[in-house]
Amino acid sequence: MTEAASATRSIPPRVAAFREDYRREHVGPSYSGRAHFAFTSLGALAVIGFALSRVEAGRPWEWLTVPGVFLLGNVVEFLGHRGPMHHRRRGLGLLFRRHTEQHHRFFTHEALACESARDVKMVLFPPVLLLFFLGGIAAPLGALCFTLISPNVGWLFVASAIGYYLTYEWLHFSHHLPPEHPVARLAVMKRLRRHHEAHHDPSKMQRHNFNISFPLADWLFGTTWRPGMSDRKKH
Repeated sequence: MTEAASATRSIPPRVAAFREDYRREHVGPSYSGRAHFAFTSLGALAVIGFALSRVEAGRPWEWLTVPGVFLLGNVVEFLGHRGPMHHRRRGLGLLFRRHTEQHHRFFTHEALACESARDVKMVLFPPVLLLFFLGGIAAPLGALCFTLISPNVGWLFVASAIGYYLTYEWLHFSHHLPPEHPVARLAVMKRLRRHHEAHHDPSKMQRHNFNISFPLADWLFGTTWRPGMSDRKKH
């Protein structure tokens, strides 16, 4: 039996049926998961490279922008996931529908891996969101830092914000790789994958493990679930 056949047989029937329906209705024949991943990766890396090339003799305190933005991004990731991605909010219904009603039905703790490159559409953000994040968030806030603090801080903010976006996308992509993939077999990835896998358990997804990248905010806000904890424990 091939690995693909084995993986397919292990998928619960309800999940397999939803995946087939989703692919038929939402994944067009021209979609390429590899092109999607390449656009997100190369586009983000190009922005990061350009922003860093504009930094001139950065002073030590200016470089603190990088860890500062990553810590802020981790909290924003947590709040966005815990909030509108799992609770319907006015004006953000599309986010709730794509995440809770689609992503969590396409991938469960029993079937976390993609079956093919076409399933990448259900993992990565739509390509246009990178452009929105750059033009609507990173660039305006970077310009504000550029004006109010220093040009270097402005450019470092843009590089760090897009860097966090890309880190989120790469790690989320890695969580949904087949477990035998070389990246998924790395020790750190196994640990992060277990954290994300627990979140995909319907009994835990509303209360636990909201960080998709690094579980710092989950630790800070007390929402981390580990084996041995009661499923009924409240944060």
